[in-house]
Amino acid sequence: MRTLLLSTAVTAFAMPALAGGLADPVIEPVLAPVIVAPGTDWTGPYVGVQLGYGDLDASGAATDQGSGVIGGLTAGYDYDFGQFVLGAGVDYDWADIDLDSGAGQLDNVARVKLRGGFDAGNALIYATGGAAFADATIGGTGFSDNGWFAGGGVEVMVTESFSVGGEVLYHQFDNFDSTGIDIDATTIQLRGLFRF
Repeated sequence: MRTLLLSTAVTAFAMPALAGGLADPVIEPVLAPVIVAPGTDWTGPYVGVQLGYGDLDASGAATDQGSGVIGGLTAGYDYDFGQFVLGAGVDYDWADIDLDSGAGQLDNVARVKLRGGFDAGNALIYATGGAAFADATIGGTGFSDNGWFAGGGVEVMVTESFSVGGEVLYHQFDNFDSTGIDIDATTIQLRGLFRF
């Protein structure tokens, strides 16, 4: 009877080991989907075109206003620090903005700009400002002057090398070329940029 009990106990303890073998059980990995937010590195040079609308107010020695088409070329370089992007650039716009009285017109605007903004993945939301240089014709005579501008915009990557955006800028030219006329101009432009 003791032999039978001993055989039964040995068999009971050995059964689990024989059922699965002597190797440790293999645990199969569970694959979970990984969601990666799309990111964009804004670092690098860009060139592009812009086109939009400009509104001009003259005050001081003469009071007048006008509006019309403005558009041209832009180029610059951005550096992406992670969540913050800092850049510098230049713009040159030809303008067809006539004063309502017919006394003059804004011919072109050039800008040297700094911009800084938030890297929102495929979008860049930024503020910009800098120096502006404008040519105008008043009473048939050409005038030129320096001023400043400030504004902001949004740029969205469409492909790895092309982005589109919009920008609103306010310009101020005090005592334009010593004429006693102050000129304020607001521009709204759409932009298409090739990035390298």
